[in-house]
Amino acid sequence: MTRDEAKRTLSLFRPWTNDAEAPEFAEALALTRQDAELGRWFAQHCAAQSAIRSGFQAISPPAGLKEQIISEHKARVRAAKWGNPRTIAATICALMALVVIGVWFLRSPGESGTDFATYRSRMVRTALSPSYSMDLETNSTPAIRAYLAQHQASSNYALSQPLTATTATGCGVLNWQGHRVTMVCFHSGRPLPPGEKTDLFLFVMNRDAAPNAPRSSRPQFAQVNRMQTASWTQDGMVYLLAAPGDEEFLKKYL
Repeated sequence: MTRDEAKRTLSLFRPWTNDAEAPEFAEALALTRQDAELGRWFAQHCAAQSAIRSGFQAISPPAGLKEQIISEHKARVRAAKWGNPRTIAATICALMALVVIGVWFLRSPGESGTDFATYRSRMVRTALSPSYSMDLETNSTPAIRAYLAQHQASSNYALSQPLTATTATGCGVLNWQGHRVTMVCFHSGRPLPPGEKTDLFLFVMNRDAAPNAPRSSRPQFAQVNRMQTASWTQDGMVYLLAAPGDEEFLKKYL
């Protein structure tokens, strides 16, 4: 793992969570103990994240808000018609929803941290991260494939005809649960904000590395943060295409 790869991985690290125990951070964290410059960058990153969190925690709600909420809740409870079957059914549904949400939040990292939805979210977060940067910036597709092969990432990925005709801007090698992820970046031709060089991201990884990954070659669409995504499987590899925009925009590149 290079220093830039470690920075990209650790840009998603949050010091107040159990990220230090997550497998996807292990290699990058080990590198911070060997590379003094990377160690200083990581310390600054953790300090900045903690400062931002402390700032949010320091925000106080308006005086009396808690008491007002409790009072209004009690009033609604007293006014509820508990004998009404519809009221009882609605209450049961609400309680069941709370239980489901609670179980979802309390699941262990091994149950919720390795599935495809988590992988997809992590890749989108990487693309949107302010500290994101490509390992290699080039418009040459052969140079991109050569770099990926040199760094033990998938280089024989398949591109649709529209993507082949789209200007490449570079690539990167990411890490997911100990598996290398190929990232190829493109520029669709749309105007970009200052400092940005790409608006179309293709991620390729072995399908077996993420449980519940799509099995079909038919793209599945999902909105993740500010990105529209399309996911599909081809020749044992799972593909994830992401870009700001809507489903119709992505379809032009499939």
